[in-house]
Amino acid sequence: MSHHLSGPDLRSPKGDARLDMTDLFVFPSVDPGRTVLIMNVNPFAPTQGEAFHPDAVYRINVDTDGDNQADLAYSFVFSPPRNGHQTVTVQRAHGEDARRHEANGQAVMSDVAVALGRVPSVVQSGGYRFFAGLRSDPFFADLDGIVNGFQWTGRDFGIDKNVFGIVLEVDDDELGSGPIGVWGRVSVREGDRLVSVDRGAHPSLTAYFNAEDVKEAYNAGEPADDWDAYREAWTAVLAHTGGYEAAEGEQALRTVLPDVLHYDRTRPAAYPNGRTLIDDVTSARLTMISKGKITDDHIPPHTDLLTVFPYLGQPHQVAPRP
Repeated sequence: MSHHLSGPDLRSPKGDARLDMTDLFVFPSVDPGRTVLIMNVNPFAPTQGEAFHPDAVYRINVDTDGDNQADLAYSFVFSPPRNGHQTVTVQRAHGEDARRHEANGQAVMSDVAVALGRVPSVVQSGGYRFFAGLRSDPFFADLDGIVNGFQWTGRDFGIDKNVFGIVLEVDDDELGSGPIGVWGRVSVREGDRLVSVDRGAHPSLTAYFNAEDVKEAYNAGEPADDWDAYREAWTAVLAHTGGYEAAEGEQALRTVLPDVLHYDRTRPAAYPNGRTLIDDVTSARLTMISKGKITDDHIPPHTDLLTVFPYLGQPHQVAPRP
């Protein structure tokens, strides 16, 4: 998996697919001088949730100074769905406000219609381009082969799956002049508390590295704490899966810990420098955990991707639930 089913026991956080962040992407727009940020959620949309969770805060965090703390944060809060319709408000926070999980800061878009059907609805306002709605899942992997001892089947887990996508395009100037770090977070309101139930940036980490009894704590955590909190346990995982010596394991982990996806816009976007929709992240992670013994699951990128915003492909037809 990528970040799909990131709760304990390979389930969605809180058992709710609407709260399950599946992937994060960062890459340049087709329009020069702009950057695309994509956060996908709900690995089995729309059968396990026909809209975004109305009590959740979906958030894309951006670190502009390399301290693994958010300097910018884009929050997405959705209305309750009614009669097949839902709206979303987009807020931009900076500085200390960006480090709070609550949606706060300036509302840059309000009451934007969510595309719950097959046709994308794109909104432009104040230098932002935005879409939220049902799309095909771009993640590709031979999941059956991975769980069956790397005996490849040729079947792509994501070939017929949908997700709910949040796609935001911004001017590069808004992100500063240097490299950035990006991660996603999903929080949900429980009574008078907002609880972080999912977070991450790099693909296929929690499934390989986190024990079941630490997944909830990981999802609630902060990237700035990752190295101290997980270095030792994750080094042990690499020793087991790939025969890494301790120093080798630590060096390998520096790419993914802290769990922040770095993107230097002066270099081509290709994972782990950002992540495009066609980057073979499954093979990259297999290579890492096996220390080069397993390098490919032989599944190609999807061919339904768009060349223009919102880039994610048209959703697949899904049989209605009985």
